[in-house]
Amino acid sequence: MNRLTSFLLAACVALLPGAAFAQDTPTIDTGDTAWMLTSTALVLLMTIPGLALFYGGMVRKANVLAMVMQSFAICCLAAVLWMIIGYSLAFGNGSAFVGDLSKAFLLGLVDVMNTPFTLGDGTEAPVAFTIPESVFMMFQMTFAIITPALITGAFADRMKFSALLVFSTLWLLIVYAPIAHWVWHPNGFLFGDGVLDFAGGTVVHINAGIAGLVACIILGKRSGYGTVDMKPHNLVLSLIGASLLWVGWFGFNAGSAGAAGGRAGMAMAVTMVAAAAAALSWLLTEWAVKRKPSVLGIISGAVAGLVAITPASGFVDPVGALVIGLVAGVICYIASTGLKKLLGYDDSLDVFGVHGVGGIIGAVLTGVFARQAIGGDAAVGLIDGNLGQVWTQIWGIGATILWSAVGTAVILLITRLIVGLRVDEEAERDGLDIALHGEAVH
Repeated sequence: MNRLTSFLLAACVALLPGAAFAQDTPTIDTGDTAWMLTSTALVLLMTIPGLALFYGGMVRKANVLAMVMQSFAICCLAAVLWMIIGYSLAFGNGSAFVGDLSKAFLLGLVDVMNTPFTLGDGTEAPVAFTIPESVFMMFQMTFAIITPALITGAFADRMKFSALLVFSTLWLLIVYAPIAHWVWHPNGFLFGDGVLDFAGGTVVHINAGIAGLVACIILGKRSGYGTVDMKPHNLVLSLIGASLLWVGWFGFNAGSAGAAGGRAGMAMAVTMVAAAAAALSWLLTEWAVKRKPSVLGIISGAVAGLVAITPASGFVDPVGALVIGLVAGVICYIASTGLKKLLGYDDSLDVFGVHGVGGIIGAVLTGVFARQAIGGDAAVGLIDGNLGQVWTQIWGIGATILWSAVGTAVILLITRLIVGLRVDEEAERDGLDIALHGEAVH
């Protein structure tokens, strides 16, 4: 008999500790399946073309093709890795720390979620879901695609393309897959400890943000950083990219409900509120400090709000989302400007300032604003926001930061030994488009 490994996540209530499991034999629900197919396409849209354009517009003209190439190449690489082994490592039964190889090459996927999954103590729990496992696998693949792609913004303009491919391969399997297992699989130790992460605050954003910080420190600053003009070459591209990210994020968050129901509807609503609130709070903060509101500021603020609401989106009401967004906009602005300048690291496109800090804010405030019933759905095992849940969230944040930081540093050192990390000074000065890809935007 096939063991159901991951689909506790597919219905988001199953993300919660002590979740109740339906006893009826499930059948495919075409509405739920259609929504999850749509959500999967929306999340893929976030990386290609969303993130590619968002990042591509923020670098110098001589590096725009190299930047969009990174997002597209990672999409292809991550899809193949996920099929071969990544999905199994993240959502195979395994242990408290990593999945097994029972789903390698996507063998053993079930058409209908009507088989029990096995807990770490050997007991089985019946589950009932209404989407095929292939759809859930694809939905999770899009998360595995965007997470390493996010990291590329931290070391923009200076990493070898060969190094990017080696690093992304190792990082996806050694860092991303285990953390996804910890948080989203019933056997995962953070899941068992009650850490709440509806759609990827720890797994995606804190993970990518910390990895980006470590990477930009190890690679060092860009040549000419602080003296050469490195302003974005085309903020229209970045605004289009940010807009696509915003639209795609509805699939990211509302799709994590696993069904077309009340929880998905509320997740969509709070996503909109938080993004808009953060965009305004970043804009107003920048306006007060620099006397001029910028396009870069408002789109960065919107992304910060989307990041911060991600872990909370299935657990909070619109008032909680408003507060999360307002707080994220201000603090992420400070982290992306003052903190970066104070500490002296060169995070090219503010991956840590937006995704790392925004993810931490959202994860902590999830513990403050979580509610028992959202969108008409009861969250079994969850009590309203409280100090105990906040400490649980902090524990999850700490574990994620530690594994991501250490794992990323080790992988970068291995990559340096294999192919080297950084392009030479001439290539960096003249631009990566010609040096690495033999192409240029005219």
